[in-house]
Amino acid sequence: MSATLGGTFTPADGLTLTRMGYGAMQLAGPHVFGPPRDRARAVAVVRAAVEAGITHIDTADFYGPTVVNEIIREALHPYPADVRIVTKVGARRGADGSWVMSRHPEDLKAQVYDNLRNLGVEALDVVNLRLGDVDAPNEESIADKYGALAELREQGLIRRLGLSTVTAGQLDEAQAIAPVVTVQNLYNLANRQDDALVERTAADNIAFTPYFPLGGFTPLQSDTLTKVAARLDAAPQQVALAWLLQRSPNILVIPGTSSPDHLRENIAAASLVLPADAIAELDGIGRQAAS
Repeated sequence: MSATLGGTFTPADGLTLTRMGYGAMQLAGPHVFGPPRDRARAVAVVRAAVEAGITHIDTADFYGPTVVNEIIREALHPYPADVRIVTKVGARRGADGSWVMSRHPEDLKAQVYDNLRNLGVEALDVVNLRLGDVDAPNEESIADKYGALAELREQGLIRRLGLSTVTAGQLDEAQAIAPVVTVQNLYNLANRQDDALVERTAADNIAFTPYFPLGGFTPLQSDTLTKVAARLDAAPQQVALAWLLQRSPNILVIPGTSSPDHLRENIAAASLVLPADAIAELDGIGRQAAS
């Protein structure tokens, strides 16, 4: 894989993910609800990501809902052999667009079938169990929920399992049931609460994929980030992505966009090498946010 995509990471036999992935959430309409304004452009962006060498696509059937998975299917089916689709379950959408956490074991299984049908596949490459609250984990037991997905893994409907918005203790609980290949938590320059979990997953050869790598629905705002980016002749979001890729070799990024221009900018971030002094300055953003 070209170094311009940040290389690849292999957390489990038979699974290789480009460290520069593509987050498909923004393919839906406003607030990740309903159809996009321009479906043809949405389809074209997915195809452009794969044509650029990205083989790691992140999605969920509750994006839209169903809309994003249907766009991915239209864009890529029949899927190239090296494309890996990472989806997640654990939520549904209300008629008003609200996010409804839905984690009863039987409904989790139903959500897996939704993903299978709308993506048009017989087995899902990776399914992340979305836990916690909107943007932070809680301490609930996950055995019955993760166990339900492990049953579908045994049946061959899911190839590999992961977790999203979890604690280290929940990772322990899950690993006692079935292998975990990915952890997807909130983490970026300004949100460093999972530093220890990054190190833990790296030691265990588990992919750590930050969601909201660029800050989320409110983009990262930092004078330090802006100044470093100007000095490097790069966009602030490129610097924020490059920092994550250099933070640890097990970190994968999944910036989302419905814009071909932004897609190209995101991909270019994987070839941006941050010097030590820039990293030191950027590390200060997280310390400042935590204080």
